[in-house]
Amino acid sequence: MSKKTLEIGLAGLGCVGTGLYEVLGKSRGLQVNIRRICVKDRHKPRPVAPHLLTYNIADLLNDPQIDVLVELIDDADAAFEMVSEALKRGKSVVTANKKMLAEHLPVLLELQRQTGAALLYEGASCASIPVVRNLEEYFDNDLLVSVEAIVNGSTNYMLTLIEQQGLSFADALALAQQRGFAESNPYLDISGEDAANKLVILLTHAFGRVVRRNDIPYAGIDQLSERVWQYAQQQGGTIKLVAEARHLGRGVTACVWPTLVLPGHELAHIRHEFNAVVTQSSFADRQTFIGKGAGAYPTASAVLSDLSALTYGYRYEYKKIEQGAIPPFSTAAEVEVLVAWEQGEPDIKELFGEISGEYRAGQAGFITGSLPLYLLAESSWQAGLSILRLPGELRALPGVADVLEASLVA
Repeated sequence: MSKKTLEIGLAGLGCVGTGLYEVLGKSRGLQVNIRRICVKDRHKPRPVAPHLLTYNIADLLNDPQIDVLVELIDDADAAFEMVSEALKRGKSVVTANKKMLAEHLPVLLELQRQTGAALLYEGASCASIPVVRNLEEYFDNDLLVSVEAIVNGSTNYMLTLIEQQGLSFADALALAQQRGFAESNPYLDISGEDAANKLVILLTHAFGRVVRRNDIPYAGIDQLSERVWQYAQQQGGTIKLVAEARHLGRGVTACVWPTLVLPGHELAHIRHEFNAVVTQSSFADRQTFIGKGAGAYPTASAVLSDLSALTYGYRYEYKKIEQGAIPPFSTAAEVEVLVAWEQGEPDIKELFGEISGEYRAGQAGFITGSLPLYLLAESSWQAGLSILRLPGELRALPGVADVLEASLVA
């Protein structure tokens, strides 16, 4: 198949946009030409020729010679407006904006069907790891059972510092920001929302099920107490922010939660800003993909890969969606957890399916046992508590067919 030369319009010249500009300058054999670059700040110095710059996105959208929009801005709402408009005009799009994708994926899927334009977003899930295309193509005819992943390099970097150097949460966050791994406003990372956005994308390509971010129970690393860290150390494990999607026979389920990972698991040894994805399938068994998950160049490399794919006319076919028989999504599963408190024991014992352990010391303590996954999506009872997921797969909740039906996501 012959290559096509791409004329691209680049929206955004921040950390990733600058990284892409530099990577394109060093790439050999890739037939891509940057025609215009749209930026917001007129006074910020830019490492590009001034004639390339514009401050109006319409200059990119209205240029008939630009056939690909590369969207690398941090405003999800503005990103959706320019991406949807570009698709409507028949321009293909490459983006790394996981929040925008998670919030608007059904609309963007329909726009691709209507216009025939391609939307690629490898960099929106695991930065440098080529996981979307692998889930889309390699596992098309394999029976995928589960995806377990560390998808946020910023929080993994922080967790490594807390564990290995004994840093406080605040100091680890400050160092992550200093290294450029975390934003000045780190909420999306430390709350688990960024990881949940990425899991929406992985669910789509792993199982063909499109969900909303808030359908997925998720929590971040900002709620972990010293007692939880002590417990993890006593168990000989480490804490990772794990995103998991699993096929349970009747449907699929998923969550993002700080998780105790024991040394025998593939994710236990993923440290600093690295991401990792572990797939398990009926025929290929377990496979692990590892790569950097934070910083300008890892994401830029994924964007570069998407641009290269476009020169050959590649597009996602969403085969699992098009083939039909899409499994329903449900939170009627159960998970092993530790729930810890510091100031008085909460009235939560009746929430547990089974209790495997209890510990109390004065006003503090914890309970370990199994909880229905759908309860982790309810914040009303979690105030003042630190909740750690314990080792073990997500599993179907027995004897609750009525809850399963009630929790299905259409």
